[in-house]
Amino acid sequence: MAAFPHPAEIMSRLALPLALALICGAANAAPGDREWPTSGLDFANTRLADTPGLTPATVRKLVPKWIYQSGIAQTFQATPLVIAGRMYVSLPGSHVVALDARTGAELWRYTHKRITDRLCCGPANRGVAFDDGRVFIATVDARLVALDAASGTPLWDIQIAKPDTAAESGAGLGAKVTGASGVGAAAAPLVVDGRVIVGINGVGYGLHLDSPRPGAPLGAVVGMQGKFGGVGFMAAFDAKTGERVWQFDTVRKPADGGWEGDFVSRTPDGVELNRDIATERANAEKFPDAWEYGGGSVWNAPAYDAARGLLYFGVGNPSPQMNDSERPGDNLYTASLVAIEAKTGRYAWHYQQVPHDLWGYDVASPPVLFDHRENGRTTAAVGQASKLGWFYVHDRTNGALLYKSDAFVPQDNLFAAASTEGTRITPGVAGGANWSPVALDMQRGLAFVAAMHMPMRYWIKEIPATADHPAKRYDSMEPSDEPRWGLLTALDLRHKGRIKWQVKTGQPLIGGVLATKSGLVFTGEGDGHLSAFDASSGKRLWRFQTGAGVNAPPIAYVLDGKPYVAVAAGGSAIWGYRQGDAVVVFGLPD
Repeated sequence: MAAFPHPAEIMSRLALPLALALICGAANAAPGDREWPTSGLDFANTRLADTPGLTPATVRKLVPKWIYQSGIAQTFQATPLVIAGRMYVSLPGSHVVALDARTGAELWRYTHKRITDRLCCGPANRGVAFDDGRVFIATVDARLVALDAASGTPLWDIQIAKPDTAAESGAGLGAKVTGASGVGAAAAPLVVDGRVIVGINGVGYGLHLDSPRPGAPLGAVVGMQGKFGGVGFMAAFDAKTGERVWQFDTVRKPADGGWEGDFVSRTPDGVELNRDIATERANAEKFPDAWEYGGGSVWNAPAYDAARGLLYFGVGNPSPQMNDSERPGDNLYTASLVAIEAKTGRYAWHYQQVPHDLWGYDVASPPVLFDHRENGRTTAAVGQASKLGWFYVHDRTNGALLYKSDAFVPQDNLFAAASTEGTRITPGVAGGANWSPVALDMQRGLAFVAAMHMPMRYWIKEIPATADHPAKRYDSMEPSDEPRWGLLTALDLRHKGRIKWQVKTGQPLIGGVLATKSGLVFTGEGDGHLSAFDASSGKRLWRFQTGAGVNAPPIAYVLDGKPYVAVAAGGSAIWGYRQGDAVVVFGLPD
């Protein structure tokens, strides 16, 4: 396998090309170029790139072409965009750079100045959007900024939500708090018909506690009684002015039927939820305003069906995280796949994977659009890889469940209650498939999912009483002290999600997947490797050590007839993966 040269050595080799790029600037796109214009490559979020010349037979020849180091070594989750020879990358902290996509030369940098020091969910950002000479970034302090794509100059800057919401306190827990409920925006925006569409996150995030062991994943996710965060939403803004056009709240208001729903005892696909329905119903009148702090974060860009005019996106867990003592009912539309009208934001349908979620089962991985064929009939479908470990496939007109896949991770004790002994659950709050995007290759009928086996212990614990305060219960989901690993899975969508092949990796997979029409699948690992697999068999064909965790989605593009693969290598604090500051771009030898 290839070794990783020191960045200084590579930059020295590229000194002349970099200088020429700065003088000449990036060229316009040529007819044979292949761009990466949106977070998911296309409105369907397929992440299936056309890379002539890069095949299972040639991938072993991939070498680094350039490396860009931002100087910000923090959790790096961005999907770069490549348009007209330029690469646009969001950095941790919501900064943005434009690079020459051929050489890595920095063309401009936007330095974001936060209006608050409080971050609910860390510094990571998942990407920018591009439209009509503008670059759009949704920020960690819940703003939306439009930049001139040629210079990086801000064109407008608006506040999309107030970041000063109530948060849980870590007092008495005896651990460092690395996250708490609040408001930010990590998802990449999507531009549709001159409107910038983006959601907020952090509402109902819960307390995230650091592990006392260096290099270990998070120590715990904690939920406790109280009014924290607020109501999540997806909203559209005029791309030219920043004016808010519409807003869809991810918690159903009393005027629309309320968020309590039907107090169902099972998931829509028939799995027992082990709910205390009688107690919940008795509590419903006591907490009529629970919905006002109901949570429902949006963690990724939506998919868009232009023919139907619908947007599809996942909604996060309810608030308070894991503690239901004051939120009776199904807690609509949290833990759901939701469809809304792109022009108006009007509700179309929802499918709630986990009513009354108590386990942190956000619908976090972005949905993908494709055609499902069965018995001679074609149905326009939307699929979503869940934290539960199933890939759900729905009719995208009305949300009807067509099928769910084989389980792509081990499942044990799903929907079990917390206990003072620490109930073992897998998958737990981490997933399954977390926020990582899938890739879709309908030529082969396959969906590729990056996921993890990370068993959890679900505890009931107590903050001891003090002279001023009584003892306080809290619920804690903590990684179990046992082996954990990653799973890259190819699901056969022509046979209702049957597993075609599966590769076990040394670390839980977080970051996402790239597929190519030529039959390759790329994904990164926390140990620093970016790997390529044969799409038909799962055989590993190539890998490269980048020097930091590869916990962002890879992309591919073609310039001047040359295929490139790019990925952010900056690791992830929450998963305990080594952090860095690089965008690494690979290509075939000249």
